Amino acid sequence: MAKILFIDDDQAIRELITLRLQIAGHEIDVAENGKTGSEIALSGSYDIVLMDMHMPVMGGHEAATLLRNHGYTGLIVALTASVMISETSRAITSGCNDILVKPISEKFEEQVAALIESHVRS
Repeated sequence: MAKILFIDDDQAIRELITLRLQIAGHEIDVAENGKTGSEIALSGSYDIVLMDMHMPVMGGHEAATLLRNHGYTGLIVALTASVMISETSRAITSGCNDILVKPISEKFEEQVAALIESHVRS
């Protein structure tokens, strides 16, 4: 399946989403903030980076911008609890390709697979 980098500061959310994605057959690496996550992303090869937008040390907006400024062309998807247009627009402007809303739904794994598939085709 896919190789996924999941970046989120909340340990319980990291564990839940990691478990769900592993059960779906994916290989998961995790980071607890955007600084560490961007370093891992730049040193590895991932089918998708799932990134929380609000984290200490370095938030998702800054990390996505940093990745794009360093030439990262991979798929970055924001995970956010905010559905406000200003927040979603900021995530896209920062360099994210798309957005998934937290709390995640029962179709989360399908959504991730569809995003990966659409990115591969483009």
